[in-house]
Order: sequence, then structure tokens, then C-alpha cells
Amino acid sequence: MAIDDPAQRTDPSDRTPDTTAPASPDPAPDTTAPTANTAPTSLWGALRPLVLRLHFYAGLLIAPLLLVAATTGFLYSLSYQAEKVIYRHELRAPVGDRTVPLSDQLDAARTAHPEGTVTSVRLPSEEGATTRVLMSTPDSEEFTSLAVFVDPYTAEVRGALTSYGSSGALPVRAWLSETHRHLQLGEPGRLYSELAASWLWVVALGGLLLWTARKRASKRALVVPERGATGRRRTLSLHGSLGMVAVTGLVLLSATGLTWSAYAGGNITAIKDQLGSATPAVSATLDSDSDSDSDSDTGTGGTGSDTGGGHEGHESMEDMPGMEGMEGMHGKGGTDVGVDLAVVAARQAGLDGPIAVTLPTTGKGYVVAQTDNQFPARLDSVSVDPANGMVMDELRFADYPVLAQLTRIGIDAHMGLFLGLPNQLLLAALALALILLIVWGYRMWWLRRPTKERRLSAGRPIPRGAWRKVPLRLLLPLGAVTALVGWFLPLLGISLLVFLALDGALGLRARARAART
Repeated sequence: MAIDDPAQRTDPSDRTPDTTAPASPDPAPDTTAPTANTAPTSLWGALRPLVLRLHFYAGLLIAPLLLVAATTGFLYSLSYQAEKVIYRHELRAPVGDRTVPLSDQLDAARTAHPEGTVTSVRLPSEEGATTRVLMSTPDSEEFTSLAVFVDPYTAEVRGALTSYGSSGALPVRAWLSETHRHLQLGEPGRLYSELAASWLWVVALGGLLLWTARKRASKRALVVPERGATGRRRTLSLHGSLGMVAVTGLVLLSATGLTWSAYAGGNITAIKDQLGSATPAVSATLDSDSDSDSDSDTGTGGTGSDTGGGHEGHESMEDMPGMEGMEGMHGKGGTDVGVDLAVVAARQAGLDGPIAVTLPTTGKGYVVAQTDNQFPARLDSVSVDPANGMVMDELRFADYPVLAQLTRIGIDAHMGLFLGLPNQLLLAALALALILLIVWGYRMWWLRRPTKERRLSAGRPIPRGAWRKVPLRLLLPLGAVTALVGWFLPLLGISLLVFLALDGALGLRARARAART
């Protein structure tokens, strides 16, 4: 992301011939615009001044927001590993010979926190991990739960922490996530992150066009900084080569971040709905007669006479980890087979790996869902009738609409979940790259200041009127595309209109001042 003209140079050490025409050395804003008769030698020659001016001002004005987003994003990408260290006592437990029934672990959580109501439970994803029992409490805020960590081998409660969102973020990661998302300002603060994401791809692609269009001896110079360069030219070389490496990741970060923003995200969701690509959900609604005579209908999780082994490749109840002695378990009054048998039913339906169980509510059954976001993602889910343990509905991630799959994968990648630790390290590298690009961009802008005439002045702006050099046959479709993008990304469109209005007003004022003098 550059906030400077990559062709203009004021550093006397920069002796390389220019490949493009420099701007006027006059530090005052150019109040004259190119005439419509200007005949550019090429399409890019006509378009370049417009891209350059857009890139300059977008970088200059949006960079502070991007810097905040990049810094908080960098810290967030490291928070997953930090959680494992900070909350090790709650997250880990000594490995035992066998696990206790899941229902006993839930009872232990209820005993330790009688003020809470169990809503769901996340089973351990590996040996030595604790069971996470999620509870709603009278003082729970929206999208938060009380997570009670239970030793699956002894049912000992090892602690309790506030859990945030569907990802189960604990306090440190949640604080960084909310800071990255809305600066701890709530819904109004989301405007900052959406504005930054809306402009990030514009700045990145504009920089890509400007950098690749420059003449150079070899393609290697696109991604390798120039040796021997000094001053502003060295900064430009570092800025351009790093931007070339990072541009794809930055555009993807922008796109995935917009999918769950307030306004652009709403437009994306509306389009997905119109295309029939909304994210589906498993149906857990109970039939009116589903709770009748549960003992007579054993179903998948029931206790039929065949307890000696599995059938058709399914494991029997006794073969499931921690399920020894669980046969015949039912809830109160025989109307609930219990969470243990709901898990058995889900396992037999093919849900392996880490899972979470949402407990029944009025008119709803158990929902058991895989929680493995890492590639290859395992995100299947089933609903289980609490009256008889029968699987009522199944939803496979492979059956999601393509757009819903891509949205899920994109969000998980943006959050550092899709590829685990490599994903998190890549996000940290992208965030660090964006920070460096911003710093180098501001440095180039600062080095352009006319220090001899006005020592406290800033870098010269790019001259106005660049759009007048664009041929009409290109300007009209370009304007239509800009309007469409501005409608789809409202904060981008509104901020662009505000800038154009202010820029126009400043131009009129400058012309009026010039006329008076």
C-alpha cells in the first residue's frame, strides 16, 4: 500500500532515470486540471494518474484504520497459542485410564455452578484435554457463556472462564478479537473495521497496478528489493516488492472480513439467499408424538437385545470410549435417553473427531455437531430425538451450497482456524507486512516534503483532474462499476463521495484564491 507517487523522487541520491513524468515541484496544490484534449499514448497512460491519485489519498486517509486493524490482527493471530499457555490449568488434565460418563461431568459442572443452566458441551478433542461445559447464567452477556472445564477422567472441575462466540474464545483472545472488530466500542465501532476492509482491496490492487506497470530490467525486481538504492528510492523498492508478495493475502483478508461486516456483510448474505446458497442448519424440531413411549422405541441409541457388537460397520455402545455400562440410560421419567446415548447415536451416524452437543430445549432435540474447522474440515451435524435416541436429521458439510462452503472456509481462514498453526503464522506475517507497508508509505510521503521552502510541511498531493485524462469510452463504464461497488460496499461508497465533495470544495477554494491574487 503506497501513499506516494512511485515515479516522483526528491532524493538527490536517486539517479535512476524516471520512466514516468514527475509531478510539478510546486508545493502548492495544482489548481489546474488537464484538458480534455490531452491525448494519452496508451490506455494505462490515461488511467495511471487516476489510479495514482486514488492510491495516494486512500492510503493516506485510510492507513490509520488499517494500521489499527493490522496491529490488533497480528496480536489476535498469536492469541490461540497464548491461550494454551495462559489457561493451561483449565484446558489440560492428567490422562487417566478411562473417562467417566459425560452425564456425570455435566452434573459436576452443575454442582460447582448451580446458578447456571447447561446449554451445550464440547467433548475433548484429544487425550489430556478437558471437557468444556457451557452454561448460561443470569449475568451472561449476549454471545457469551460460562465455560466450566471438567476433567473427563475424574469429573473434577478444574475452573471456569467466560467463553465468547461460536469459536469458544476465552477472555484474552476474546478481548483481542473485539478490539480488532470494533475497538471495544460495540456496534458503532464496527464501522472502523468495515471501512478498513472496504478500502484495503482497493489500495492493494491499486498498488499492484502501479508497481507492475513500472519498467524494470527483469521480473525478479518485482519481488526483490533493489540493491544499492538509498533514500526514498530504497523505501519505494522495499514497499513495492513486499506489497507484491502480500497483495493476494491482503485482498483475501479484505474479502473474508467483509463477509460478516455490518452493511457489506448484509448485502453478501442477501445475495447468497437469493442464489439459494444460505448456510443450512440441521433440523432439531421434535414431532408431536416423538416423546411417546421412549422405552419401547430404542432406535439408534436404544438398548435392544443385540449388545454383543456393532453392525454394518457401526460400533456398539460398549465399544465407544467412556460408554461402558451406559446401556439402558434414560433421563428423568424415561423421556430423555441422556447425553451419553445422544453422543453414541451421533458417532454411529458417522460424526467422528471433536464434537459439541447442544442439549434439548422445549420442542427441540439434541444437536450434535463436529467442530473440526481445520482442513479437511469436519463440520457435519445431526439431531437426535431425546425420547428414543433416534437420529432425526443429518446435515453433511459436503451438501452445503458451494457459496456457503466458501464462506465458511473463508471465515475460518480469516480467524486462523482453517489450517491451524500455519494459518495463524500466515495471518501474523500478513499483518506484519501490512504494518511495514503503511510505515514505508508514510515515510515516502514524508520524504517528498519540500523541506527547503517549508520545513514543517508534508508531502505534496497528487494533482487534481486526473479523471479528465481518461477517455470517455473508459470513463463511463468505470464510473458505472464504481457506483455499483459503492452500492454493494456502502461505507466505501459513502467515504468516496465525502472525499470527492471535500476535494471539489478545496479545488474551488484554491481556484478562487488564485483568481483573487
